[in-house]
Amino acid sequence: MRLILGSASPRRKEILAQMGLVPDLILPPDIDEDPRKGELPHPYAARLAREKALAVPAGPEDVVLCADTTVALGRRILGKPADAGEAAAFLTLLAGRRHEVITAVAVRRGDRIWARESVSAVKVKRLSDAELNGYLASGEWQGKAGGYGIQGLAGAFIPWISGSFTGIMGLPVAETAALLTAAGWPVWRQA
Repeated sequence: MRLILGSASPRRKEILAQMGLVPDLILPPDIDEDPRKGELPHPYAARLAREKALAVPAGPEDVVLCADTTVALGRRILGKPADAGEAAAFLTLLAGRRHEVITAVAVRRGDRIWARESVSAVKVKRLSDAELNGYLASGEWQGKAGGYGIQGLAGAFIPWISGSFTGIMGLPVAETAALLTAAGWPVWRQA
């Protein structure tokens, strides 16, 4: 039995290490992450996590862990920005408002899938031009849903959250531990 992390995210690997877990393999799946027409944020995140888990090659006893983090402003999905202009647009939309961060986690073992969502509320402060431009110049927005990562420089823009800090980072610890345990992976064995 192997633990396979279906993600290239260094944050997810760090969060697993925080839990005392080291994946045997890291196999990021290659799936289409575009939202379907009219798809809402919660079903979108859940669908992607499941599709990722199904796309990772694994043996029948292997445990595959995948997740998707989606930033939602109302019904709007703010994905990973394509460029600095889109990152600026996302951060400008989020500034001075609350939004949701949904991280859906899916664990597969054989033909069974266990899944859960972590939903957190996040408030981003109003940003000055200097803050926005400095953040964009840092490049930290690249590859991050909504154009920011709470664990980096953008943490200074977030005065308030309600929910799971690790969920906002990309892998909610409590939900992940429960899913791995349900799938038969002894979470506390390695710790």
